[in-house]
Amino acid sequence: MPGERLDAEWVRSWWEQADAMLTRLMQSFLPTHGFPPGDNTGLLATEDTHAATSALVDLTPIPSDLTTLYWVISEASLPDVDSGYFIHSPAMAAGHFRDYGPAPIDGEFIALVFASDGGGHLFAIGDSGQVWKSTTPSWFDDFEVAAPSLQEFLDQLARRIASQP
Repeated sequence: MPGERLDAEWVRSWWEQADAMLTRLMQSFLPTHGFPPGDNTGLLATEDTHAATSALVDLTPIPSDLTTLYWVISEASLPDVDSGYFIHSPAMAAGHFRDYGPAPIDGEFIALVFASDGGGHLFAIGDSGQVWKSTTPSWFDDFEVAAPSLQEFLDQLARRIASQP
């Protein structure tokens, strides 16, 4: 879906569907895994999120799709999906950018880390719109393409939630 911009209504619909799948997953988690699930949640954006997103935009140019995501969803913590997935808040993304700078990805003018997994791998979105995943749990090693767009990244995440035993 490169070239198409992420739509806020699509993000809202995606989160509603993902949240419903998470609810089903959490209901079957204890009997399936033998221990209770962690806190698997997503927070919808608030005025504070919008202010943090604006501050992030002032700090560095960020892809419009990430702005759209943050205008709808503040953050998500999904520790029980695979090894865990975490969409960082805009304030956290800004803090990481100040501390570490952009992800070092050849061919991208700027790549902003916005998520991670439970193994410490990082996800960055570049100005191309592609989502990249670090090959190791490091800010400074190689990154490989994880999805051609943020929408596809979110679709992949939904499929992981749906396929979770």
